[in-house]
Order: sequence, then structure tokens, then C-alpha cells
Amino acid sequence: MDATTHAFDRSGIAAIAAAIACVAVVGIGLSLSIPLLSLEMERMGLSNTMIGVNTAVAGVSSILVVPFVPRVAARLGVLPLLLGAIAVGAMSLLGFKALFDVAWWFPLRFAFSAALGVLFVLSEFWINQAAPPARRGLVMGVYATVLALGFAIGPGLLGLLGTRGWTPYVAGAVLFGAGALPLLLARGLSPEIPRKGGRGFLSYLRVAPSATLAALVYGAVETGGFAILPIYGLRLGLTAEQAAGLVSLAALGNVLFQIPVGLLSDHVDRRRLLLAASAVGGLGALMLPLGAGQPLLLGAILFVWGGIAGTLYTVGLAHLGARFTGAALAGANAAFLVLYNVGLVLGPPIVGGGMDLASPHGFAWSLALLFGAYLVVVGLRVVRASPA
Repeated sequence: MDATTHAFDRSGIAAIAAAIACVAVVGIGLSLSIPLLSLEMERMGLSNTMIGVNTAVAGVSSILVVPFVPRVAARLGVLPLLLGAIAVGAMSLLGFKALFDVAWWFPLRFAFSAALGVLFVLSEFWINQAAPPARRGLVMGVYATVLALGFAIGPGLLGLLGTRGWTPYVAGAVLFGAGALPLLLARGLSPEIPRKGGRGFLSYLRVAPSATLAALVYGAVETGGFAILPIYGLRLGLTAEQAAGLVSLAALGNVLFQIPVGLLSDHVDRRRLLLAASAVGGLGALMLPLGAGQPLLLGAILFVWGGIAGTLYTVGLAHLGARFTGAALAGANAAFLVLYNVGLVLGPPIVGGGMDLASPHGFAWSLALLFGAYLVVVGLRVVRASPA
């Protein structure tokens, strides 16, 4: 095997660092903006339903826009499109404050989320393209860890800056602008997407269901699980502070498991690792009722469960990079992100509905059902020993 499949050269490290730094900065800006906009809409006197509808525009925007990103990037270039998306994201964020009216916030939310979709698809494509094949899992683990840390930092910054006036909006826009700096430093290293060689969106589901559906399941489990988890904690008799702490434990597991599992994925069949992750994720969900009345046990289960659930995204993304190159890889990354957003839309009603049907442990059973459905898909791929 060529040494380049194992080694990091200087240009490869610079390219990977640029793409990861870009998406990390954007992650901070995004996690700062989501709670900020929700609080502002509440101050406008909007109903929870209207706040939810406006927030849902983000998922709709990604689902509609992301499939076309590889084609546009092939024509305009990866770097110009990334820089354009950063500019649109920063201007949209400032626009929320300048046009402080919910009627404007719908098109602004659409544009803001479309820009984020471009940034995530092309950053992940760049990282996957630049990573040495034998170290791809490690690179994806570092990427997912940095992104998770970025999402954790955003709300903390909001606590320091406050949620009123121009300050948080300007800070978010500056963070977006900062994301352009590493890209400009690595401008000669950005990859090109060939105009030919891509596939139709649905073909990625057929050819690589283990990888693409990992994004859907992770999106559903992440939003559904994390959104309803505090309510589950309250139903188990925990205080509000203890219930909120459960989310932090699951999120901490998500951060700490990425790099070790990414490293492991460089040495084993990634489909089998996805199979194991879905099995552990389902089993961990089924074990949650055992923690009722035992906060320490519940916290330990959630720590491991959150960590394993998060690796679906990391290993799935690495698996895509091993399966596709060029235009096909860009298309696969787009399909991956679209399915992740579909999961974001489906997760909360599935998990919340499960708890309504069988309170409180329907929460755990609905999560186990999501992992179980994915387990069947990956299990069939492993049994058939197909190349997907």
C-alpha cells in the first residue's frame, strides 16, 4: 500500500485544519444564534407554535438546497462557494436584528440555513478528500469532536454577551467572518469537484445505506433524545437542574467517544462498527428505565449511550469517504446532510410521541426502536457482504 494512504503530509494537514477550523467557527456561531433567535421571538410575543415553525424552516432549507450544492460548487469552485456562504451567513445574522419583524425572519432563516448547509457539505467533502485513507476515521473523529465543542461554546458565549441589543448578533457575524481566515490561508489547497461523476440523490441510499442512513438515525436520536431527555428526567422525579444535567452527560459522552471510535474505525470493517454502535445504542436506550430512581446509574448509561450514538455520524462519514471520490463524494456528503436534516425533523415527534403513548419509558423504547430499525438495515448489508 502507498505510504500516502497512511501519512499526513504538510499540505494535507493544512487543508484538513482549514476545513475543520471553518466548520468549528461556524458551529459556535450557529449554537449562539439558535437560542438567541428563539428568545427574541418570545420577546416579540410569538406563540410557541410560531417559534417552532420558524425554527423548522432551517431543516426545510437544508433539505431543499443541499442536494444542489455539489453541482454549483463544480461550476463556481469549492473555495468561492464556501466564502460566499460565510458572507451570506454573517449578513443574514445581522439582518435578523436590522429587520426585527417575524415576516422578514422566515426568508432570513431560509438563507441563513442554506448558507450553513453549503458550509457543512463542502467542509466535510474537503476533509474527506484530504484525509489519508488509512487515517480517515481519526480525522473524522477530530472533526466531530471540534464541532461538538463548538456547539457547546456558543451558548456559553451567549451567557457572557447577553441576549439583548446588537452585541450577540455582531459577535455571531464576526465568528462567521473568522471562519474565512483559515480558508484563505489554505486557498491553494481547496479541492475541485468534477462536473461529471456524481449520482442521483436516491442512488446513494441504494448504494451505501449503511453510511447514509447513519446520518438520519443520528439526526433523529440527537434532536429527539436531547430535546425530550430533560422532560424524561422530570417524569422520573429529578429536579429541573438534575434533568438538564442529563443532557450535559450525554453531550460529554458524544465529545469524548469520537476520536477513540474514529481511530478504531481505521482498523476494522466500518459496517461492522456501525452495526455494533446501533446494537449498543439500542441496548443502552432499553437500559434507561433501570436508572429510574438511581441518578448515578442513569447518568452513567446516558454518558455511554450519548457517546456511542454520536459515533454513527463520525463512522458513517468516514465510510462515505472510503466508498466515493470526486463528484460522487460531494454528492454523497450532500445526501448525508439531507438525511441528517430529515432525522432532525422526524426525531422529536417520534420520541415525544413515544413518551406520550407510554409515559415515561416510551421515551427509551422509541429511541431503541430507531436504533433497532437501523440495526436491521446494517445487519442485512453485513450478512450479504456487499461493498456498501
